[in-house]
Amino acid sequence: MAGSETNDEAPTTAQVEMGEAAASADGKVILAIEAKSAADNEHQMTLWTALKLHPKAIGWSVLLSSTLIMEGYDLALLSSLYNSPVFNQKFGTQDPKTGKWAVSAAWQSGLSNGARAGEILGLILAGWTADRFGYKNTIIGSLVLMILFIFVLFFAPDAKTLVIGEILCGIPWGAFQSVTPAYASEVVPLVLRPYLTTFINMCWVIGQFFAAAVNKGSIGRTDEWAYRIPFGVQWVWPLPILAGVVFAPESPWWHVRHNNREGARNSLLRLTSPQDQSFNVDETIAMIEHTNNMEKQLKAGTLFRDCFKGIDLRRTEIVVGIWLVQTLGGQNIMGYFSYFLTQAGMEASNSFSLSMAQYALGIIGTAGSWFLMARAGRRTIHFSGLCVQFLLLVIVGSLAFAGTKASVWAIGALLIIFTFVYDFTVGPVTYSLISELSSTRLKAKTIVLARAGYNASNIFVNVMTNYQLSSTAWNWGAKAAYFWAGTCLFSAVWVFFRLPEPKGRTYAELDALFERRIPARQFARTKIDPYSTSIDEPERSSTDKRPDERVQESSV
Repeated sequence: MAGSETNDEAPTTAQVEMGEAAASADGKVILAIEAKSAADNEHQMTLWTALKLHPKAIGWSVLLSSTLIMEGYDLALLSSLYNSPVFNQKFGTQDPKTGKWAVSAAWQSGLSNGARAGEILGLILAGWTADRFGYKNTIIGSLVLMILFIFVLFFAPDAKTLVIGEILCGIPWGAFQSVTPAYASEVVPLVLRPYLTTFINMCWVIGQFFAAAVNKGSIGRTDEWAYRIPFGVQWVWPLPILAGVVFAPESPWWHVRHNNREGARNSLLRLTSPQDQSFNVDETIAMIEHTNNMEKQLKAGTLFRDCFKGIDLRRTEIVVGIWLVQTLGGQNIMGYFSYFLTQAGMEASNSFSLSMAQYALGIIGTAGSWFLMARAGRRTIHFSGLCVQFLLLVIVGSLAFAGTKASVWAIGALLIIFTFVYDFTVGPVTYSLISELSSTRLKAKTIVLARAGYNASNIFVNVMTNYQLSSTAWNWGAKAAYFWAGTCLFSAVWVFFRLPEPKGRTYAELDALFERRIPARQFARTKIDPYSTSIDEPERSSTDKRPDERVQESSV
C-alpha cells in the first residue's frame, strides 16, 4: 500500500510574507504603545522626580557643557586685551602723532575672525565625527587638540602667529559648540531639557567673567606676563574635563540611530538612578526608536544635504535664524564691553571692574531664565527679550551725544542691564530652541550649519564693531548702538513671524507639527498625538482621518 497522504501543506511564499507583515505590523503597534507610555510619563514627570531619577545625566551634561567656558573665556579675553598697554606694544603699532601703541582695527578683526574661521572648520568636522564616532569621542579628541593649540597662543611672538593660534583653537571650540547642546538635549527628559541646554549659556558667561577677573589682575603688570598669564589660564579647564569625559556614557539616541539597542539600554541605565523603580528603560527606548522611525518615514536622512530637503528645510531655516539673531541683536557689544567703555572715555581699570559686574549679573540672569522658562514659552521669552534690547540700544546711542562723564557711567549701567536682559531671555533660550527644533536624526548637522552661520555672521559683526569703535577707524563710540538697534529690530520682526513654540513637546510631537506644516504662531495651541497610528500608514486627507488623528485646535 502506498504511503498515506497527509492534508498538511507547506505554507506558500505569499503566506509567509503575509505572516511576516502581520508580525511586523504588530511589532510597530506595540512599539507605538510603549512609546506613547514613555511620552506620557515625560509629560507628567515633575521637576523633583526628574532630578531624583536623572542626577547622573545632569552631571554628565554639565561636564560636557563646561567645555564652552574656554570659548567664552578666550573671546572675552581677546577683546579685553586691547586695553592692555603691554599687549598693544607687543602686537600693535605706535601712532607717530600721539606715541600710543594700539592693535589696528584690521588686526583686531583678523584676531577675532581667526577664531570664528577656525570654529566653522571645527563645526564641519564635528558634524561628521559626531555622527560617525559619537558625541563623547568627538569631545575627547577636541580636548586633546585644545591642550596642544594653547601653546601657540602662549608662545606667540607676533600678531601673525597669534592669528594662527586663534584659528587652531577655534577648531575644538567649534566642536564644543555643536556637540554640547545636542548631548544635553538627548540625555535628559522633557522637563529637564530647558535647564540643561540653557546651562550652556551660563558656561559662556562664566568664561567671560573669568576673563574679566584675570585681565583685571594682570593689567597692572609691565612685562610679557600681562598677557601670557591670561592665555596660560586656558590650560586650567581641558585636563580635568578630559579626565571626566573619558568615563561619560554616549547618548542613547546616537546608539539607536546606529541600530544598537543594547548600547542605548546601557547608556540609559548609566544616565538614571538605579534606586528609582518608576523608570521603564524599554519604554524609553521604544520612544526613541519610534521617533527615529517616524523621521525616517518622513524622509529625514543623516547627511548635510538632507537639512535642505522637505520639511527639514524649514527647521534648518529656523535654527539658523535663531543663532543669527544672537549676532544681530546687539550682543556683540557685551564682548567689547570694557573696550567700548574705554573708547567712550572711561579708565581701563574701571571698565574691567564693570565688566566683572556685567558678567556676574549675566550668570544671575541665566539662572533666573530657568524660572522664567518654567512659566512662559520660549517664543514669548525670546521675542520680549529682543524688544527690550532694542529699547536699551536706542537709549545708549542717544546718551552718546551728551559727551559727559556722567553719561559714560550711565552707558556702562545700561549695558550691564542689557547683559542681564540678554542672559535672562535671548541668550539661554537660544540653546533650548536650537536643540528642540531640529530633527533628532539631523540634530548634530543642523546645529553645525546654524553655528557655522552664526560664526560667519560674527566675522561681519566683528569687522563692523572693530571699525565702529576703533579710534584709528570710524570712532563712532557709543553711537554704534544705533546701528545694532536697527539689526535688533529686524531680528524681532523675523522672530514674531517665523519662530514656533516647542515648550512641553516631545520630539515626536514636534516632528508631527512640522510635518503638517503648522504655522509658527499656532504651534502653542495645536494639539496632536503622533502615537495614535502606525507611522507607516499612507497619508490620508483630513476628512478620512479618525477624530483622534486629526490636528485639533484648542481655544487657548
